[in-house]
Amino acid sequence: MSNNRSGVFFGGFFLGATIGAITGLLVAPRTGRETRKILQKSANAIPDLAEDLSTSVQIQADRISASALRNWDDTLEKLQEAIAAGIDASQQESQTLKQQQAQKSPDSFS
Repeated sequence: MSNNRSGVFFGGFFLGATIGAITGLLVAPRTGRETRKILQKSANAIPDLAEDLSTSVQIQADRISASALRNWDDTLEKLQEAIAAGIDASQQESQTLKQQQAQKSPDSFS
């Protein structure tokens, strides 16, 4: 669960940093030419940022998938054990009832 939170945090961090950088550039006291050059550099960095973010999201998805698979396997194993215990208990109860029935009416079958 914490791995998921850290991935979301870093994704939000990068997005916020990008938005903050663009906003800062737009309100900075620079000439239009300087601002355009800086914006050009920032725009050129966006694909790399998107690739890093995509990689981070993929890693997080893989971790979550592996965790879900482990949880599913554990749950399935517990379910199988519970079913086996239920079958055993049912068989024991059936035998107990048959024995009680036989003790109550031994002459009824003759």
